[in-house]
Amino acid sequence: MRLGATPLGDATRFEVWAPDASTVEVVIERDGGDLAVELQPESASATWVAVVEGVGAGDRYRYRLDGGEPLPDPASRRQPDGVHGPSAIVDTDSFEWTDDSWTGVELADTVLYELHVGTFTPEGTFAAAVGQLDRLVALGITTIEIMPVAAFPGERNWGYDGVFPSATQESYGGPDGLARLVDAAHGHGLAVVLDVVYNHIGPEGNVLPRFGPYFTDEYSTPWGEAINVAGTHSDSVRRFFIENAVGWIRDFHIDGLRLDAIHAIVDPTARPFVEELTAAVHATADGLGRTVLVTVESSSNDPRIVRSRAAGGWACDAAWNDDYHHAVRVALTGDRHGYYAAYTGAADVAAAWTRRFVYDGRHSITFGRRHGANASDVDHRHFIVFSQNHDHVGNTPRGERMLHVAGPADPRLRLAAASTLLSPFTPMLFMGEEYGERAPFPYFIDHGDPDLVEIVRTGRRDEFSDVDWSGGVADPAAKATFDDAVLDPSLGSTGHHRDLLAWYTELIAIRRSHPVLTDPTAEQVVALDGDVVIVERRLGDATSVLVLNFGDAPHTDARTETGPIIADSSLAQSATVTAWSARLRIDHPGQLVPGTS
Repeated sequence: MRLGATPLGDATRFEVWAPDASTVEVVIERDGGDLAVELQPESASATWVAVVEGVGAGDRYRYRLDGGEPLPDPASRRQPDGVHGPSAIVDTDSFEWTDDSWTGVELADTVLYELHVGTFTPEGTFAAAVGQLDRLVALGITTIEIMPVAAFPGERNWGYDGVFPSATQESYGGPDGLARLVDAAHGHGLAVVLDVVYNHIGPEGNVLPRFGPYFTDEYSTPWGEAINVAGTHSDSVRRFFIENAVGWIRDFHIDGLRLDAIHAIVDPTARPFVEELTAAVHATADGLGRTVLVTVESSSNDPRIVRSRAAGGWACDAAWNDDYHHAVRVALTGDRHGYYAAYTGAADVAAAWTRRFVYDGRHSITFGRRHGANASDVDHRHFIVFSQNHDHVGNTPRGERMLHVAGPADPRLRLAAASTLLSPFTPMLFMGEEYGERAPFPYFIDHGDPDLVEIVRTGRRDEFSDVDWSGGVADPAAKATFDDAVLDPSLGSTGHHRDLLAWYTELIAIRRSHPVLTDPTAEQVVALDGDVVIVERRLGDATSVLVLNFGDAPHTDARTETGPIIADSSLAQSATVTAWSARLRIDHPGQLVPGTS
């Protein structure tokens, strides 16, 4: 018994939340004339319900409130004609699954790969993405993280303008296409995490406020009205989004959710919405006998998010660690645009290894106050690190990747890979970085409202107007902006691109083979020598020493007694760690992992 249209054999049950309506009808499209059926109020939930015989999967429908214009279902599971058209009934029980023995991937084993379905392949579909799974398995990836697929206007979008949270984007292949991708991923031994947006709803095609107080005017987000998770009627709003989260797990066999920008969900209640949703997802997973992860994006640097409930936390499994990204990027590039001005480079990399966050109660010039809290009691694995992701590539005027001018032979790219993949944090790659993809990932849209398009264009120009960026801003509405972002994985078989791919593959294999690098019980000592970060870890009789040289001068390798060189990004075996390189030694390493170094 859930919101939306649920097939029941030869009938379909409709339920919609509309607390202020006096009458509600479901209008079902018929060739010989539409069928209108009145729904009955459920006083306890302020919803309206009807069971309609002779209606099933594929039938299109809308709701009519108080005799007004028919509207698509806020809980629609399919929008076959786009966000302005009718909703369609989906029978998720009809999906044919072959993953009965699949139980998921534990956080400790997770290596994430973030991808955008529309630009991951030239076809831009779930079906085409299936054809790329073999190469991700060969790379060593355990989990793909798919950027949002909730129905959005047009055919080109990052996904954060979705307006029907439970409807899968039709141009990608719709709900059946997503199910097929997940099933195929499981067949390859890959878990699937889905990026979901619960802090706002996109501007074009959003019908939620026509049905009820889904939003609040007490605060706002940078992207639009804020979701009402704490005001009047917020219990029903929470139900809507929690059912959405649980539905992805139950109906589509998704192995985890990535909650977008939860710092934009203002929630002063005693039981925070994110905590409640996380508990519901974990309970569903337990009932199914599967491992399902709830990961979050948050700029708050609040360790309570990932602490257990017993320790007073929300029990989310992991949080993105932007501090680590910013520190690594500044160390590698010297970039000081925007929020990078608050970071110093290698010293902050060392701080994050030691304390998880750079800003763990320190004063931040970005926020103009003390920011964050101490997280040193939390296992590193509860923080997701990356040297690139969609945000930090896209948050530039043209969406250029880090070190895009330098090319795949630049030693800093190999150093960036080592700094994430050899860390005890949970690592994530951004699609294509493993072979030095040249395509940018700029922000793009395909809105049908010309006034909205111009607002977005102006907003992008304004975003970069007070920062010293060279060149122009990519037009988010131009099809060429989207086309330029499509990956070319064939690069991975040529020249320096091939060498970089081999390095990434080697690092992931080393990570998997040597628990001393990631085990939370290992003793760890972090030292800083100028621009060089030195991390020594001990686990039983195994010792590892990782040297990350973020400087342009060689560093004397004083740890030759620690053990053989397992990996060196410069391919050197000398007594010095060359500039812009990483070297890993392990004593008593067991079976050495073959690799290019």
